[in-house]
Amino acid sequence: MFLKKIYNLLISLILNTALVFTGIIFSFVSYAKNPSLITIDYAYYNPVSLLMKDRGSLEKEFEKDNIKIRWVLSLGSNKALEYLNGGSIDFGSTAGAASVIGRANGIPIKAIYVYSKPEWTALVTNKDSGINSIKDLVGKRVAVTRGTDPHIFLLQALDSVGLTEKDIKPVLLQHPDGYRALISRQVDAWAGLDPHMAKGELETKTPLFYRNADLNTYGILNVREDFALKYPSIVERVLKTYEIERKYAISNQDKLKKSLIKAVKLSDEVAQKQLGERTDISNPYIGPKQINTFLAAGNILQKIGIIKNSISIEDVVNDLIDTSYLPKNIKIVDQNVFNSKKY
Repeated sequence: MFLKKIYNLLISLILNTALVFTGIIFSFVSYAKNPSLITIDYAYYNPVSLLMKDRGSLEKEFEKDNIKIRWVLSLGSNKALEYLNGGSIDFGSTAGAASVIGRANGIPIKAIYVYSKPEWTALVTNKDSGINSIKDLVGKRVAVTRGTDPHIFLLQALDSVGLTEKDIKPVLLQHPDGYRALISRQVDAWAGLDPHMAKGELETKTPLFYRNADLNTYGILNVREDFALKYPSIVERVLKTYEIERKYAISNQDKLKKSLIKAVKLSDEVAQKQLGERTDISNPYIGPKQINTFLAAGNILQKIGIIKNSISIEDVVNDLIDTSYLPKNIKIVDQNVFNSKKY
């Protein structure tokens, strides 16, 4: 009888313990269903993010779920990667090549969306600098933001004429400071980025002495891998909202321009140059063209020592890209139609 009581007591204890743990697990799963906060960046080189921030679209999308939105400014791909790596943001805007560098360096991100196909970078100088070609940069002070598309563009440009970064004097500055350093003649040249580059062309007459649209990689929205695994439906809804804003921007290009002007304090002419001539937001998909661009950028970065030789670029790109969060039936807008709509 005594042993039976002990047995029943043990069974009761085990069952109660199991129920407690089940409750804890259920509470955890319920909690993990939605985050209380989504942190996303906005960037001057990602105009749709500026429009989306101004219109409060994400706030409206997640209001009924009591999910707050926090916006963080990324001044360059390097900053976006830094924030993603540190968990300061859940979604970040970078260039495609920067995403490849980040993933190759162990930053756990997924590339999930194309926010633009830009020609946003070129090599820039002052009109009386005597710099007319890439080879003229030997021994010169060149402002550059490490780990960004302009930096990668500069490295590829140098490599194309048999030079390396060791042949110049890099001055490491964020993009707006690089522009200011150029026009104040603290540096001889600058690996430029729009909208500051367009501003220089029009307002301070700083010439673009080397352009190559094919060396510009796509604008990519990235998500922290652990966030995406934990909240896949949230990622889908963020991209759904991005899509609403991309389409709205195409139909209301004056609104897109106003958001850019407001954010960067640009003139109408400068904003029009960036958006009308050098920004294509017609396609949100990461497809074969984008993948080939990532692979080509990764290979050149490996050749010049930015990515270790022991790393497989193909594996990095495969691990980086995840297209599962974006619907497959999105309409692609012809870029000629997009550009035909006047700002």
